[in-house]
Amino acid sequence: MIRVPRALTIAGSDSGGGAGVQADLKTFAAFGVYGTSAIVAITAQNTCEVVTIHPVPPEVVTAQIRAVVVDIGVDAAKTGMLCSREIVKTVAGVVKSLRIPNLVVDPVMTSKDGTVLLGPEAIAVLREELLPLARVVTPNLAEAEALVGRRLTDPEALRQAARELREMGPKLVVIKGGHLPGSPTELLYDGASFTEFSGERISTRSDHGTGCTFSAAITALLAIGREPEIAISEAKAYVAGALKASRPLGGGRGPLDHFYRFR
Repeated sequence: MIRVPRALTIAGSDSGGGAGVQADLKTFAAFGVYGTSAIVAITAQNTCEVVTIHPVPPEVVTAQIRAVVVDIGVDAAKTGMLCSREIVKTVAGVVKSLRIPNLVVDPVMTSKDGTVLLGPEAIAVLREELLPLARVVTPNLAEAEALVGRRLTDPEALRQAARELREMGPKLVVIKGGHLPGSPTELLYDGASFTEFSGERISTRSDHGTGCTFSAAITALLAIGREPEIAISEAKAYVAGALKASRPLGGGRGPLDHFYRFR
């Protein structure tokens, strides 16, 4: 029998289809991975704004994760928007109790339009209870600043932040460089050395869900069996291709083209 790689996303739903669970499932499919999901919040949003957020009760989040794990199984999983302190705590507890492997934590804190998606109390729980369970954590600049509690204004400050994030428990830290000036460069720290993944800056307004897609691609590649450094490099290349192929959709920040390789 041919083994089917399986990946689970634990995140919010995006009614516009560009980010969140929808982007994750598209990305899993693009890599030939069977995707499953546990929705932690329902959002009404489009390319312009997040209209409203409705959290799912923590016990329903737990039930979704357990239902998937006990029957289908999970080779890798990722978290995205977790919405509240209670949900972060719930997810950390069930990931630990079910021993879910290859966890990628994307610490989503704000949306593209600036809507706050994770408050200070929830960030503290994420730092203390979820990060220690992660194989990879993928903050952008603002998220890394929130996690270490200060501004990061130069390359050495980023490296020091990566060291501190690694001390919080994850095996690998990837600080995304898309919000920094110049060419976007991801900084990887494994506890012993740093690796940089550079690329070209792509001019497009269709960049909604870029962070979700990057972390989902890493998750899919870990589910397939790639080593993390290779997974990060391939994920970056995939996102670049999806940005280049994206086409205008909606009146704001449109989505990537997750299936550009098939066109």
